[in-house]
Amino acid sequence: MVLAVTMSSFGEPDVLQISEVETPRPGPGEVLVRVRATALNRADLLQRRGLYPPPPGASEILGLEMAGEVAELGEGVTSVSVGDRVCALLPGGGYAQYACVPAGMLMRLPTNLTFAQGAAIPETFLTAYLNLFVLGRLSPRETVLVHAGASGVGTSAIQLIRLAGANSIVTAGTEAKIERCLSLGAQAGWNYHDGSFVDFVQKYTDGRGANIILDFIGAPYFADNIASLAIDGRLIVIGTMGGTKVEALDLGQLLGRRLQIIGTALRSRSLADKIELTAAFQVFAGDALANGEVVPVIDSVFDWRDVQEAHRYMESNRNTGKIVLNVN
Repeated sequence: MVLAVTMSSFGEPDVLQISEVETPRPGPGEVLVRVRATALNRADLLQRRGLYPPPPGASEILGLEMAGEVAELGEGVTSVSVGDRVCALLPGGGYAQYACVPAGMLMRLPTNLTFAQGAAIPETFLTAYLNLFVLGRLSPRETVLVHAGASGVGTSAIQLIRLAGANSIVTAGTEAKIERCLSLGAQAGWNYHDGSFVDFVQKYTDGRGANIILDFIGAPYFADNIASLAIDGRLIVIGTMGGTKVEALDLGQLLGRRLQIIGTALRSRSLADKIELTAAFQVFAGDALANGEVVPVIDSVFDWRDVQEAHRYMESNRNTGKIVLNVN
């Protein structure tokens, strides 16, 4: 038996508790990892409330990413060895002392990064890479508007945009968050408490608009997002924190400016897609992570026994970057 964060029911953070669960066993092609750190994601909050069930066959335990040490190899695995430091995206199960991972999903953790930093890499950076390069087809010198720029995905996206030779502008809720985004490579920022961001985008782009918009908010931003896109612009909807129902859509704008609206989700993608994405990301940014040119941004680190407090903190929207749980 091992320890894991479990839920007594769906609801507020106080339903979370640490309990004994069966030790997972790696199947063929899988690796058992001793988890040293995991990280929070918005999906965890939704799943805790019963609003985002795990994919069929995935662990019911929360946690979409982790970092740790290889503890046991499943049949046929030769790409890693026991004791290797790794991190990986998970369909679930990260809030536990041990997790099973397909070997193709593992990323070796550079020696310059801690386990806490490693846990802050997979979900945010793979989400950013998927949406910027696979779906968004980002090219050098294009401009990306990143909403929630100080979030985990936002801070990762800013750095990947810089690495690609493109430009990022952001929205965030405080001047301190905007300053942090600028320090990571964003060119300009807008405090969303000051109202619509359309004029800000048009001014920064000399009236051309943003080539790509990464949006976590959904319905409340939809009209302004459409107004902020350049010709051939791509609006990529990553989340709907503000709501899902759009009151009106003028299809003439899509046709006239050749706009694209792309819905995206990483968790529900096939294992083959995730393995391919993981490999592509490592080719693009592996060296940059190892030499410190790209860094996982961590807001705070909690002991996993304080998981309730960590969830409350994320729900307060005060974090800049990732919230990590040390697992002991």
